[in-house]
Amino acid sequence: MTEVTEFYILSHIFISLVGASLLLVIWYNIRQRFKQLLEEDTSQKRVDKGLLYLSFAVFIWVVSGCWAYAASTFSFETKSVYQLGIHFLSILNNMFLLLALFYFYYAPSFIYNNKKNIKIILILIVIVSLLTFLFSKFYNQSNIQNGIRLDGIPDLMLSAFLCYLLAVSMFRTFAYRGMKIVGFISVLAVILMFSSQLSEVFVNYGDEFYNNLIRIIAKTSLISLFLVLATTWVIRLASMPKPNEMTVHFADWNLIHISIPTKNVFNKTIDFGSKTTQYKNLLKFAIRRKFTEGNMQSILVSLGGEIKNQTYLTRVIENMNQILNLDKPETLERRDLFTFIGEGRYRLRIIPENIQIDKTHLEEFCKLSENEEYKNFIFSSKA
Repeated sequence: MTEVTEFYILSHIFISLVGASLLLVIWYNIRQRFKQLLEEDTSQKRVDKGLLYLSFAVFIWVVSGCWAYAASTFSFETKSVYQLGIHFLSILNNMFLLLALFYFYYAPSFIYNNKKNIKIILILIVIVSLLTFLFSKFYNQSNIQNGIRLDGIPDLMLSAFLCYLLAVSMFRTFAYRGMKIVGFISVLAVILMFSSQLSEVFVNYGDEFYNNLIRIIAKTSLISLFLVLATTWVIRLASMPKPNEMTVHFADWNLIHISIPTKNVFNKTIDFGSKTTQYKNLLKFAIRRKFTEGNMQSILVSLGGEIKNQTYLTRVIENMNQILNLDKPETLERRDLFTFIGEGRYRLRIIPENIQIDKTHLEEFCKLSENEEYKNFIFSSKA
């Protein structure tokens, strides 16, 4: 082991250990301070573990660094056991990163809170890693062709996919939280992380010093960005309205009175005007929340659901922000009014006791043939 490699490995271990420990401590403290908000939907028992899984992924970097240092010290770098360990740690690292993205609100929709797709990608990760290991073990003689290590190609393609998911998720998260510059930095850090893996496939790519320098810069940058992400999470939770403090009164068609003290909204009147669809959708959520229980309080928002697209929810929030004319830090987000409970279902966050609907207005709504189901909800609750 050269001095450059030894310096990189030891630096990598120390930086990753400090970063992972900080992420774990921050996650634990956030969980303690904001436990009520994080476990708001007790029926689903859903706990946000995004930051926890990021810390686990960084801890895997620590273990991989220790494994590489031990292999070099005790001279078993060329043994099958070393390669098996590397592939196993790679599986764990990719798995924890993917599980973390499962909780990223701005991650691509096909992985955010989508257990089915997450399981499929996890199985793919395991299969690719095992095939890569078997290929390197049984075809070692013809492993390198024209300067390309063939057994590393599947793993590199998988890394490219995961890096894409991480870059998109982090950029969207920082951009939506008013830190677009940090978003661009996160994309650059992910690109550096991917480029640091090119030497595993293209044997003539860079030199020892260059490749190790890129790796240490990329990993240090990502750990720093994860810490910034944790900070924005704290700010987001601190400014998130509590369900029991919000009130809404459906006074007439397209007209509501709403109070959200955390956002400095006190008994404000919102007239949806010609945007009747937005108003009806909000009223449907309110009726279900007030007059039903359990899973019936939620509405399926998907192509085959009662509401066909999540855009309809976003438009409700955008229209409310436009009418209320809130300052940037106080603007409403979809999560402020709607709770995503999984499998495409959303529920209004305001507690039933704080939802008022004028009797005459409710009767008019239920007379419409398309709302017959809601008439049954109301009748059952009164009975």
